[in-house]
Amino acid sequence: MEYPRRRLVIVVRADPVICGHSGEARNLAEVALTRGFDDVRLLTWTIPTLQAAGLPLKPLDRLLPYSDGITVERPEPVGDYRVPDGRHIAGMTGRLVELLAEPVPTTVLSMYLVPHTQVVNEAVAAARAAGFAPDVYTIAKAVGSDVTNVIRNCLREGAFGAATVLLTQFLASDEVVAVSDYTRDEIIESAEEVDAAVGTRFAEECRRRVTVSYPPIDSSAYLDLDPAAVDAALARRGLKRDGYVLFLSRVARAKGIYDLVMAYGQMEARERGIKLVVAGTGPALDHVQAMAKEDENIIFLTDVDDDEKPLLMNGCAAYVLPTKPEPDFVETFGIALAEKGLAGGGPIITALTGGTGEAVGDAAVIVEAGDVAGIAAAVDRVVLEMSAEERRDLEVRARVHAMTFDRGRVFDDLFPVKSAVVAA
Repeated sequence: MEYPRRRLVIVVRADPVICGHSGEARNLAEVALTRGFDDVRLLTWTIPTLQAAGLPLKPLDRLLPYSDGITVERPEPVGDYRVPDGRHIAGMTGRLVELLAEPVPTTVLSMYLVPHTQVVNEAVAAARAAGFAPDVYTIAKAVGSDVTNVIRNCLREGAFGAATVLLTQFLASDEVVAVSDYTRDEIIESAEEVDAAVGTRFAEECRRRVTVSYPPIDSSAYLDLDPAAVDAALARRGLKRDGYVLFLSRVARAKGIYDLVMAYGQMEARERGIKLVVAGTGPALDHVQAMAKEDENIIFLTDVDDDEKPLLMNGCAAYVLPTKPEPDFVETFGIALAEKGLAGGGPIITALTGGTGEAVGDAAVIVEAGDVAGIAAAVDRVVLEMSAEERRDLEVRARVHAMTFDRGRVFDDLFPVKSAVVAA
């Protein structure tokens, strides 16, 4: 039997989930094919499972294809109804063991500690215990909700045992990374709280081992956009260049959508005919639509795909993401902010919540999180008063900063260059 020379497995919530980390997985997978990996697998969940979870999903018939050499695997659950959740985890763990049993040098990256790092650790342990002697190197990447949701909730509820398990699983990996400096700091602070409560020593190890790997972005999808393609995309939506303010993200309270809709009602820009486009889906969508039903200037787009996204970003008068901290979510980076920086167009308006400052650098207009009047004033200033020269300066600086997140650069920083074979 002929085996691949080098394999990368990414355990993640992949497409069709609307999540920055599904995009991360796609981008890392695509770059891996140019860096000496001839077999790349995305190990993820079945479509019915994702649908049943209520996650925001992209239209299934409009997903971008992956390159040859990338395989998306969705293992079926193992067992019957008496093991409701563990069946899916068992299916992914079992499939990873099968891959590790093959004589192929393998790197395994898990994104989201719960449960993906658990899947990887258990599969590696099982493969070794069975005598397969896998040639494997594991990387665990802690993303936003690993800390702001899982660990923080454990700490608030006094469930230090669960937090201990999560940190132990994380640090059991060969390499541990965080999605931003903010996330790294949160991991260390959480570890310090667990240490203080139960006498562990997680914080010391986290400070020593955890590094940062920013989200990788396919910059080629956002740069050098054809103006005619932008105008055509806007025309299909009944929009005009610089004639709308854009919110393109998951429609959720923590993204500041309620604040933005209320602020829009106070804007002079609205009175001058500037529309508000809310592009995306999420748990707050129905409620926000009900709030805005009397305002025909607020347009909801729930079917924007990856091809249309940069065109809408490029054509807007301003892109607004007034994200705010909530108990269950804090924006630990803000991939859409960096994507908007690459796409060009109107200035970015956001709040310095979590890691958003890392995403935008010094190339955004900053508002206070939750300040409705401040959001309205910032949009009016950007859309109605800001000079063309100042807008252009922000656009150029945003693009230069966002290029630091190009997927090739991020990949090479995350994976050892000395072992990579760059394709000609």
